[in-house]
Parts: sequence; structure tokens; C-alpha cells
Amino acid sequence: MTDEAKKTNRPEGTDALPDRTDGGSRPDGEDTSPGEAKPGGNVAKAGTAEVEPPAEEKEGGPEIPEVLPLLPVRDIVIFPYMTLPLFVGREGSVAAVDEALARDRFIFLATQKDPSVEDPKEEDLFRTGTVAMIMRMLKLPDGRLKILIQGVVKGKIVEVIEAKPAVRVRIDRIVEPPMKEGSLEVEALMRASRERIEKILSLKNMPVEILMVTENINNPGVLADLVASNLRLKIEEAQSVLEEEDPVARLTLVNNLLARELQLAEMQAKIQNQAKEEMSKSQREYFLREQMKAIKQELGDIDGKSEEVDDLKGKIEAVGMPEEVRKEAEKQLRRLEGMHPDSAESSVVRTYLDWMVELPWKKETKDNIRIAKAKEILDEDHHDLEKVKERILEYLSVRKLKDKMKGPILCFVGPPGVGKTSLGKSIARAMGRKFIRMSLGGIRDEAEIRGHRRTYVGALPGRVIQGMKQAGTRNPVFMLDEIDKVGADFRGDPSAALLEVLDPEQNFAFSDNYLNVPFDLSKVLFIATANIIDPVPPALKDRMEIIPLSGYTDVDKLAIARKYLLPRQQEENGIRQGKITMGDKTILAIVHEYTREAGLRNLEREIGQVCRKVARKIAEGEKGPFSITPKGLAKYLGAPRHLPETEGEVDEVGVATGLAWTPTGGDILFVEVSLVDGKGSVMITGYLGEVMKESAQAAITYVRSRAARLGLPRNFHAKHDIHIHVPSGGIPKDGPSAGITIAAALVSSLTGIPVRRDVAMTGEITLRGRVLPIGGLKEKALAALRAGINQVIAPGRNGKDLEEIPRHEARQVRFTLVNNMDEVLPIVLKRDPFRAGKGMPKGGRGKTASGKTPGKPKRAPGAKRTR
Repeated sequence: MTDEAKKTNRPEGTDALPDRTDGGSRPDGEDTSPGEAKPGGNVAKAGTAEVEPPAEEKEGGPEIPEVLPLLPVRDIVIFPYMTLPLFVGREGSVAAVDEALARDRFIFLATQKDPSVEDPKEEDLFRTGTVAMIMRMLKLPDGRLKILIQGVVKGKIVEVIEAKPAVRVRIDRIVEPPMKEGSLEVEALMRASRERIEKILSLKNMPVEILMVTENINNPGVLADLVASNLRLKIEEAQSVLEEEDPVARLTLVNNLLARELQLAEMQAKIQNQAKEEMSKSQREYFLREQMKAIKQELGDIDGKSEEVDDLKGKIEAVGMPEEVRKEAEKQLRRLEGMHPDSAESSVVRTYLDWMVELPWKKETKDNIRIAKAKEILDEDHHDLEKVKERILEYLSVRKLKDKMKGPILCFVGPPGVGKTSLGKSIARAMGRKFIRMSLGGIRDEAEIRGHRRTYVGALPGRVIQGMKQAGTRNPVFMLDEIDKVGADFRGDPSAALLEVLDPEQNFAFSDNYLNVPFDLSKVLFIATANIIDPVPPALKDRMEIIPLSGYTDVDKLAIARKYLLPRQQEENGIRQGKITMGDKTILAIVHEYTREAGLRNLEREIGQVCRKVARKIAEGEKGPFSITPKGLAKYLGAPRHLPETEGEVDEVGVATGLAWTPTGGDILFVEVSLVDGKGSVMITGYLGEVMKESAQAAITYVRSRAARLGLPRNFHAKHDIHIHVPSGGIPKDGPSAGITIAAALVSSLTGIPVRRDVAMTGEITLRGRVLPIGGLKEKALAALRAGINQVIAPGRNGKDLEEIPRHEARQVRFTLVNNMDEVLPIVLKRDPFRAGKGMPKGGRGKTASGKTPGKPKRAPGAKRTR
């Protein structure tokens, strides 16, 4: 079906929508506003003539034909006795109107379920509708029709008769049951409805004509239809009212809808009254303030704002701002003076001026540099770290000789817990400066460094300016902690903002977005810390002087624990000196069996746990003193968490010991190689990175190139599968330095010659067998020493790095420098594979030096740990 009415404000092509313009007029001068129905069909509107009844009424209503043309409408439900204009535009709708006018002017109006359907079918329409009479018709210049209709009776579609050009339907007229006269329930219901209509009209300030019409209606069904036609109901709600045939039930439903409408009207009126009261209150307060201001001026009193402005003016003159900055501050002060004190902009300007007068533009601390005293402070606070202390003393010496120097940017790089942050505090104490620490870990917003612009609500300067305000001087020691943890996302790159902060050529005029004036950072001593330097962008790294800090050796940890950690934990746990005795062997046992770190944090935690256990015993009445022995540590700390990797194991075939570097220091790792019958495939497992996998491939190629010298068949790789595994599979591993370790384990597995357990190795291998240099040799050597390994094989080009290893550790480890893998195999294997090579062992497994097939590692008789 295509029949549909249109509103005047809808585009052409939509039909059967009511003209809602109150007081509008048709082109021929007749009123087109919706009227209100009176009983008996007479429709009246204030100031207009009555409308003729649609048909002569007989007993039971006018004669309605069974078959009527259909006019679909949308966005409205037509009720009986309802008069309103409709616009008709489409072909089917115009044909239906023409057919009704040609016959008896009756037409059936049915509402669409979905107003967006342009060509409604039978299932798109509600079956219950209204029979209406077309009272007037006017043709418009654009071809549409404007008709004035009046609802007569309700009806229900029985059958749709498809016809062209108009669609006709067979209807069944709905006749309401007769009402009992004098029913108290009906009278009460009608009275309640009239009272609610009266309240709604008073709240919405509507004309009283509608109320006058309802007073003259005694039929509950007619009253329900009239009220429903004037309420702003949804299509489903209005249709449910129309479909209800019982008059009392229909009026009850409408009464409930009136109650909801009354609540909405009351709430709307309450909101409007509150807004009006707030507006009146603010206006009243403004007038009162203006009157108070005028009274104070008449009395000669100075108001609070004048006092605030004078106070800020005095502070601006006192802090010693540069000329450019002072002009900006005075400009903002003049703006503040002309603003109302309660305005939002006033508070923004006031906060800005507070920041400006509290920053240390000129104030600085005088350096008290005495090199001997500074060395004493550094030695007192930190054990060892001689190179770092030497660089700090060089800086202090130059600072003493030359007052105006551009401060270097020092960056301490090392594992956690080696004393990077405490070094900054010691430098500040040695120079007599304030110390400020700013943690950069996890920062992803550039505004954290440069600040937010004042246009944002709650804007603040960046952390650099906040730190300068906290220090109160323009030359503090400023520590940028964890500079390698800075991230970047859609809010900007904070590391890019740090380029200006850490550049001595630029930071004399650092620009913060909030201040919008240059601030001098050239006198600040910036110190950065990082665990690893690789994540730091190259441009930022170029602005800093990298000072590496390696992990502590056992000797260092022993000295630090005895000098610093144990006394500090005794004091923190309330234990007097002398109550606890802890020998060197006990401290070393804690280091080896309960901690595995390059720093000292876990060591201090374990010592603190021992002290807490002792404190409990003292609190329970035991007097002590308490002597802690290595055997008694389990009572205080539980079972050992870390057992030496090499202790209790024998030399095995296909298992080699390598050295690895981690951000927390060095560590050892084992490489296992196993041969099984197969077709030459290679499996590499152990959560290895791409670089480490490529090193394994290079090691396999090297071994294949040496097959003849090792006494292996040329096609050995085609009959066996090679499985390379690095244990601790849950920990990611990567890097090229395990190349010679993998090659040694592979040769051992192929030749059956066991690998020496007391030898660890590190180095990158090439296809030709060359051993290339690696990094972190010092940390790897210390890891071998902690594991009880006394011989380390390293690349020959790493010989220069041996100077960094402390002498007392270097004496305990024997270093063998090699340049080719052919030099490594005779050292790490129990026999020289090039001289004793006898081909592959049967089954792919070799024998140990004792001639037994290696199985599960066991302690050799009388074996001891080598240090």
C-alpha cells in the first residue's frame, strides 16, 4: 500500500501527517488547526464557527458502508470526534480521497506500525482504525491535496480488497457497550481525569477551552478519546487506547497516562523554577558585592583584592625575575586587577602568578666544595665504585676552579640495587646542594615534562619546573631516575622533551608550556640513571656522559653487608649492637644460597629477616647474644632458594656451560644437544630469540665443515635429528654470545667426548669458526665465579675488558682468550676431538671420562666445589 498523509514540514512523498501549526490558516481562509470534539459530533474552536456533523446521526450512529477506501497515516493515531487537516501527496492516497469524495465522503484511516515504511503493506498497518468524513478538500499547486477530516467511529479491518488505483478495505464497525446510569465508579474516574487535566493545564499554561469541553462530556469513552487525542503519546500507547473497546477500561488506561504526564509536567516546572532561583541568587549576590565595594570605597577601606594585588606586586619585585619574565608577570597582574574575583579566568591568572613568584629565578645555594671532604663523603656512603667516584671528584674540581661552567649530564647505568640513586644524594651532600629526584618510569605524556597550556582546566607546569619550585634554588642536584623506562604514545614522546632539558646549549632558556616564559636550567646538575642504555634514544644518549656501574662481587657484598647493611637492619629492628654475631661465612652463605642478584636489595632483605626473627626472640624474653651460623640459616630463612648450578654434577656429553648477561648482572646457562635417529631436521627450543637461533645454525654449519677432521661421516646430519635446548624455557634468551657454547655441545654430542664442567665460555661464532667479541665480560666473569667455575674462555678481542675486572676476582678465575673455534674444542672437551675423533658414537650418546654412559647427574666421589 502506498497511501499516507503528510505534514507540511515533511519532504514531498510523505503522507497523512497532521498539520500541527496552531492558528494556521488555509489558502482559502479557513482554519486548519486541530479542533476538539463535542458530544454529538459538533466540533468547536475558540473564535471559529462550529463544524457541521459528519452525517445525520441515527440511533446507534450514522450509516457507514462496509467497504471504504483506505488512507494510511503515520506518526499519529486518529480518534473519533477528532478534527484535523491532512496533506495527501502520493498516487494511491490521492485516489482514495477522490473515491471517498465521489461517494459518501467516508474514508478509513489506519496508522502505520513503522513510520519509515514508504509503501506499507497489510502487515505494516494496525488493523484497528477510525472511519472519518472528509469535510473539505483543497488542491495545492504542487499536486498535493489538503483535506479536513473528522473522526466518526472506530472500526476494524476485516479484509483488504486490492484495487487500483485506490485500496479498499472491508471493515467491521466497533460499537461500544451501553453504560449503566449513575455508576459511582465511572463518575469518580471521570472526575479524577478532569482534575488531572486541570493540573496539567495550569502547569503548562494552556488555554482553558479544552477543560470547558471536557466538563460537558458525560460519556467515559468519549472523554477517554478526547483526552488521548490531546496527550503527547507514543504511537503504541495511543493505539492501545484506540483498541480498547470497553469505555471504563479505556478511561482507566487514559487516567494512568494522565498521572504520568502530570508527574513529568511537575518535574519540568520544578527544574525551571530551580534554574530561575539560581539565576536570581547569583544576580542578587553580584549586586550585593557591588554595593559592598561601593560602601568600602566611600569609607576609605581597602578591599581584599587590593591587598592581594599589592602583595603579588611586592613578590614580583622581590624574586628577581629577568626583564622579559617580569613584564609578562606584570601584564598578568594588570589583567587580574581588572577581573571580577569570582570569575573562572581570575582564579587561573592568580594560580599562574603564584607559580611565577614562588620559582627560584635568582636564589641559589653556594657550593661548599672541598675535594678532600667530598672524597670522604663518597667513601663513607659507598664501597668501591672507584671509577665513578673519580669522575665525580673531577667534576667537583673543575667546578671549584671555574665558577661559570656548563654542567655535564652524568648518566649512571647499571643493574638494580648497585647504588645509582644514592650516588646522586652523596654528590648533593658533598656539594652542599639541594637534592631533587624525579622518577621517569612509565611516563608517556610529554606534558609531564613540558607542562600543560593554561587553556586547560587544572593545568600545571611540568615536573621539571615543579622540582625547581620544590628545591627552592636554581642550582640543585636533579636526578632523573629510570630514564630508560620512558615510553611514548599518542600524547607525545617525553624523551624528545628531555632533549632540551639535558642540553647545556639550550637549557639556559627552557620553555615550559604553562609558564610560557624561559627558565634558566643551566646551573642545575642533572644526573640520570638507567638499568640498560639501549632503550634510550640516540639523540638523548648523545647529550649524556655514560658511566657504567657493574654488579658487586662477593668480596664487595661481604664488605658492604658488614659495614652498612647489618648495622642498619639492627637499628631499624631495635636490636642493640653486639646482640647478633654473623660471620663472613654466614653472610656469603646468604649471598650464594638465598640471593642471586648483581645489587644488594635482596641481601639486605634477607639480613633484615634474620634481624626480625632475633627481635622476636628478644621480645619473648631470650637474652642472647645470638650467633648466626651457615648451618643455622635455615631456621631463620628457610631452605636455600638457589643451589649452585655445577655442584654435585659430573662432566657430561652434549652439555656445555655458557655465560649470559642480564640487566640484573651476569648468569650462567647450559646448552644441551641430543642426537636421535631421523632425517636431518634441527629443533631449537628454550624460548630463544632470533639472533640466538641464528647462532645455533651457524654452529651447525661450522661442525659440518669440520666433519672430516672430527672423524664424522660426511652425511651424519642426514641420518640424525639434532635437538638443541637451553633450559629454563620460561625465560626469554637472545644474543649471539652463546655461539661457541652451542658448537662445543654439538661436537661433544657427535663425538661422544664429555664437556668439562669447570669451564665456562662466551663468544660469537662465524661459519668459518672465528670467535667474535661480546659485551658484558665483567658481569659474565663474576657470574662464573659465583657458580664456582675457575676457567673462562673468551674472545681474544675482549682482552682489553679484563682490566675492568677487580684484581681479587681476576686472581680466582683463569681467562683463556681464543680467536677460533678450533682452539676452543681441545680446551672444553675432555679429549682433543681433532686427534681422538673416531666417528659418531652408537645411538648418539658418548661416555664420560670414567667410561660410563652419562645418565642423571650425580655427585662424584669426593668431589668438591671449585672457587
